[in-house]
Amino acid sequence: MAATPVGSASADPKPSLQDLAKQVEKMHTEIEQLTEQYNGQREKLKSAKRAAEAAKKTLAASEADLAAKRAKAAALAENAYITGGLSRILAFATSDDPDTFLDRAATTYVLEQQQGEAVNQVTRARQAAERARASAKTRIDEVQKLISDLGAKRDKITKLVAKVESNLFRRALGEAGRPGTRAQRVDLPIPGSGKAAQAARWALTQQLKPYVWGADGPNSYDCSGLVMAAYQQVGISLPHYTGSQWTAGRHIDRSELRAGDLVFFYSDLHHVGIYLGGGMMIHAPRTGDVVRIASIANRPYAGAVRIAD
Repeated sequence: MAATPVGSASADPKPSLQDLAKQVEKMHTEIEQLTEQYNGQREKLKSAKRAAEAAKKTLAASEADLAAKRAKAAALAENAYITGGLSRILAFATSDDPDTFLDRAATTYVLEQQQGEAVNQVTRARQAAERARASAKTRIDEVQKLISDLGAKRDKITKLVAKVESNLFRRALGEAGRPGTRAQRVDLPIPGSGKAAQAARWALTQQLKPYVWGADGPNSYDCSGLVMAAYQQVGISLPHYTGSQWTAGRHIDRSELRAGDLVFFYSDLHHVGIYLGGGMMIHAPRTGDVVRIASIANRPYAGAVRIAD
């Protein structure tokens, strides 16, 4: 009886729609995390560029000071050479007027003292210039590293966005019943006349504009970009980064929430919205979505910050 041939191992089963949906949700979270890291690096880059410019100015001033002190020292050295060319003893012995000679000798001594101090000043100025040069190089190197890091994060986000927007994942999310309800413009009355309420009211006017990572308006936003733009409208400057927005005001209890307060989510604070009242916020959710109103109960709440009254 012939042996039955062993068949080849069966291929791995294709992932189910639910599995694909979970994958894309995970990628959306990663995009948001990377986006806020990217925004944080951009804020650091602004500071680093300012520091680099200041270091360049300090270096230029230090080198100018060094050049001036070198010129002064050279002039004193030249003068000392001219006035001290002959032996003082010989000059004193042959002088018809010892008093005049002593006056000249005293002047020469003063010049020598000045020359010594000038040399010390040149030494100190050279050391200051060297420190300034090292500082400028450090700042410039820091800028270059941040630019390189930004490029790497930008590339990674771009690839992730392309993946979650692919036909495969679009279909998987659609058939799995996500991303949820279609966004609609909602007009909510926001009580209060303070800057926080004004910022919340302005944010409502941005409904249905698309989420774009790294964007801060006027046509698209990411989560911290929407917050920054809203408060910019009322004269308050905030950084475009959730980590910095978290420290930009007074932390308040959830029971104290009122319109305009910033509400943060997830342990790494990678998402932020503007509270509206009644447990609702306005936010820029994620790639493929738009600025919309949502419940704060649907995400892991991390805390709240009051920027203004």
